[in-house]
Amino acid sequence: MAIRYPNGRQFNGPSPLKKTPQKEVTYSNRGMTLEEDLNETNQFYLEKKQAVIHKKPTPVQIVQVDYPKRSAAVIKEAYFKQASTTDYNGVYRGHYLDFEAKETKNKTSFPLQNFHDHQIEHMKQVMIQNGIAFVILRFSVTDEVYLLDASHLIQFYDQKESSRKSIRKSDIEKFGYLIKIGYHPRIDYLQVIDSVYFKNES
Repeated sequence: MAIRYPNGRQFNGPSPLKKTPQKEVTYSNRGMTLEEDLNETNQFYLEKKQAVIHKKPTPVQIVQVDYPKRSAAVIKEAYFKQASTTDYNGVYRGHYLDFEAKETKNKTSFPLQNFHDHQIEHMKQVMIQNGIAFVILRFSVTDEVYLLDASHLIQFYDQKESSRKSIRKSDIEKFGYLIKIGYHPRIDYLQVIDSVYFKNES
């Protein structure tokens, strides 16, 4: 029996499904971005009432919007209102935390071009007010994540015009702290914060 669509075209049955080879997901790298991992980690901290840390929204000015349907709007043009500062901020143990998160596919160094003057200046201002400023750096190929205090980043950044354009991984290993990758939380950077910034507190 022939089955036809309302327009008269004949229905020939469903197309055979193609089997898509499944990618093996390893525990060490689930394919998530650093931002996704940190957002998940921060949600865990919030639910456990350990800290209140959020990703800062980026201010955007919408210029043109189309309405192809009454129930849907499509943004056609927009631009950033101002240069953003850092990615995350919040409160932990009564202290203000402010940090940037970056990742690279480089294996032996971290490019300083990933940072901007206004971000460095912002971190300096946070430190002047006795806030805790740092960066979380991921080497995505090896899935290694480090916490580096802003003071070291600023020192390397200020030297970028006269010396290296990147931070050697060996220097990050020397001055930074490896963050253990886990499940819940995924990137437990507060454990490093405790051992580095609050080691003398009970």
